[in-house]
Amino acid sequence: MRRDGKHVTNVDPMYTLAPYFMRERNDAMNMITVDIPYDDVHRYVLDLRKRGYRVSHMAVIIAAYVRMICDYPALNRFVVNSKIYARNDFSIGMVVLRPGESDPSMSKMKFDLESTIFEINDIINDYVDANNKVDSNNASDDLFRKLLSCPPLVRTGMAFLRGLDHIGLLPKAIIDLSPFHNSIVFTNLASIRTNDIYHHAYNFGTVSIVISMGNLQDRAVRDKGGVAMKRMIPLGIVMDERIASGHAYALCFERIQHLIKYPEELEKRPETIKTDFEFEGLSRRFRKDKNNKKEEK
Repeated sequence: MRRDGKHVTNVDPMYTLAPYFMRERNDAMNMITVDIPYDDVHRYVLDLRKRGYRVSHMAVIIAAYVRMICDYPALNRFVVNSKIYARNDFSIGMVVLRPGESDPSMSKMKFDLESTIFEINDIINDYVDANNKVDSNNASDDLFRKLLSCPPLVRTGMAFLRGLDHIGLLPKAIIDLSPFHNSIVFTNLASIRTNDIYHHAYNFGTVSIVISMGNLQDRAVRDKGGVAMKRMIPLGIVMDERIASGHAYALCFERIQHLIKYPEELEKRPETIKTDFEFEGLSRRFRKDKNNKKEEK
């Protein structure tokens, strides 16, 4: 039994078999660019500032993604050793570049699915503040330094960790520190004035989706019977197709677009949270509501 997920067995036979003939994550990569209308996000950010809240454009997008998982838990799955697992929690690995340095730091943020956009924004701000200082030193960095403390043992040590992860025995302490054991990895390339890319997948760990947010782009879109140029926030997304069907992915991206168009929904807690299984830590309110219903019966 893995410490970060539970084996999913109630999936379509095709997806049960897919991990056996697509053994590695990079075998199963699908890539897409999803354009987020900049005006919708910017208008909402300005409205929040008038109300006394400073929320970043990135936080709006991440909040929409977190809320989408409430409706589509399949995108919080991962594949290890040809088995599909539903993740215990929701976490995001994010790259932060320290001032004056060219080498980035990456750690992880954990979110409760019942969080509002304000709570998500606070978590992101605290994470960035803690990691973008010249002298910052997060737990993931400490783990990497320990691995590198004896260079001849790095290959052996990584092989040992891979083996433990493969059979589901990687200690929870390492999983909690590892930026490669997350729901998604998110990189804000716009912060360094770079276009979005299709970031490589990681075969080590459990990250099923990698998202890069790039510079604003002007796109030609249909508008009231004609064609107009509209500014977009491009998201380069790399997906592990073994965890969900293309139709499921399409519905998820459609849901994110809806939430971006009507972001006020993110200020409220979700009415329901769908899960593959009920997990500790996934949603306190979800468990409480479920228990109340049992008592009513």
